[in-house]
Amino acid sequence: MDSLPEAQAFLALSTTNVSDALDRLGIAGAPLGIRPLWPGCKKIAGRAMTMRLIPEGKDSPVNGTLRAIGAAKAGEILVIDHGGRMDVNSGGGIAMFTANRRGLAGVMIDGVSRDVDECREMGFPVYAKGVIQSSIRGRCAFGGHGVEASLGGVRVRAGDLVMGDENGVVVVPQEAIPDVLRRAQELGRMEEQVKAWIREGVDPVEAHERVRYDRATRQGG
Repeated sequence: MDSLPEAQAFLALSTTNVSDALDRLGIAGAPLGIRPLWPGCKKIAGRAMTMRLIPEGKDSPVNGTLRAIGAAKAGEILVIDHGGRMDVNSGGGIAMFTANRRGLAGVMIDGVSRDVDECREMGFPVYAKGVIQSSIRGRCAFGGHGVEASLGGVRVRAGDLVMGDENGVVVVPQEAIPDVLRRAQELGRMEEQVKAWIREGVDPVEAHERVRYDRATRQGG
């Protein structure tokens, strides 16, 4: 069951539609460098359960991550802020197996992951900056869950909507979800109309001008 009623509506769109809608509304919501870790990785959308990993501390990153997963609701997406670190794992097989068993929709990591083969075989979506083979143990600490996080340079709060597909990921502030969804759907329809006219033989420039597509995707347009 989805933790957010609008999740299914977002899944009918592309992150490109949503990114354009965010641009139009002047919202910074397009993280850089976060991508699916294998071809065919499932598209996901849902509320974020945030957590942070920090360089030093007393709280075990393994136990802390499992607590964060335990605090998440089915359909939510675990967002792990590891400061973009590429030198240490941010979440591996046991955490992903547990998240999958609890019904989370997927994981997004501002960092790297491992045990990708296991995640792929489970069909559990993971979006991150890359992969690594080394363990998380002894290399970082847990910094809390349900806290403000960063994903590819974009602020994420628990309850915000996050979405990922083969183009990347987007973050929609929870208070902007209805407006972003409406605008993204509108832009999606406009794009399909432009394609339909081009198929009919209309000059591509004229087709764009008919729906004022360029203006519609610009902030304040």
